[in-house]
Amino acid sequence: MTETETGDVVFSFCDTQIKAIGVITGPYQSSPKPTEFGSAGDYWSHEGWYVPVRFVELKSPIRPKDHMSVLGPALPDKYSPLQPNGNSNQGVYLASVPAEMAAVLRGLLQGQVEEVEGASVVNFDPADVREQQRLSADTTITETQKQQLVNARVGQGLFRSRVEMIEPACRITGVADRRFLRASHVKPWATSTNAEKLDGNNGLMLAPHVDHLFDKGFISFSDDGSALVSPLLPQGILTAWDISLTKFPKPLRTAQAGYMAFHRENVFKSS
Repeated sequence: MTETETGDVVFSFCDTQIKAIGVITGPYQSSPKPTEFGSAGDYWSHEGWYVPVRFVELKSPIRPKDHMSVLGPALPDKYSPLQPNGNSNQGVYLASVPAEMAAVLRGLLQGQVEEVEGASVVNFDPADVREQQRLSADTTITETQKQQLVNARVGQGLFRSRVEMIEPACRITGVADRRFLRASHVKPWATSTNAEKLDGNNGLMLAPHVDHLFDKGFISFSDDGSALVSPLLPQGILTAWDISLTKFPKPLRTAQAGYMAFHRENVFKSS
């Protein structure tokens, strides 16, 4: 677990098939055993490692047992996730997949891995990694508080629910269906205090492509709610994504204005 890195691919093996592909979206962190485990793994330590992963079920799973003529020679000598006959190795959990084996699996999955990678936007930067590691080692806050702060980094949990109460729709597209919106921090997560990380006023609900532009500083907002566009954003992007900035703006709340001022001064690419 501690050898994983953001962006690594995870091959999920279940019921004799590789049924899903995951992409690691952040650094490993210390975490208590999930309550959903119940009595399973009673002999495990209560404290372990947690790695955030975005999994996508494959449209065309493969059965490794059917491809051992090409997979067999690529299996590692030690701690192999598969036996030579193609069955799973029950004695190994979360095994490292060597580059040669991964290349064979990618070929057998015929572009499905690349498709999942392409759809998994991983925005963790070095500052985020350092901040997550600091949180993991912080003994002054509870494990529940740590998890709330970690969830806030990816726009989930308590932070998201607080943002949704203030921002019911995307300010650019007008989309209000929460299934198609992301909770984005205005003042970046890594530079926010613990309280700011969870403050709903420090967030916007945005459509994914708008969230990307906002996160990277290509757009921002004035206090009156009107959109600001960076001169560094190619006009063709707005056209290709059918983004219109002529909608009636919604003024920012007073509590939101300070966060947006930080975004305009430190994130927005004004020149």
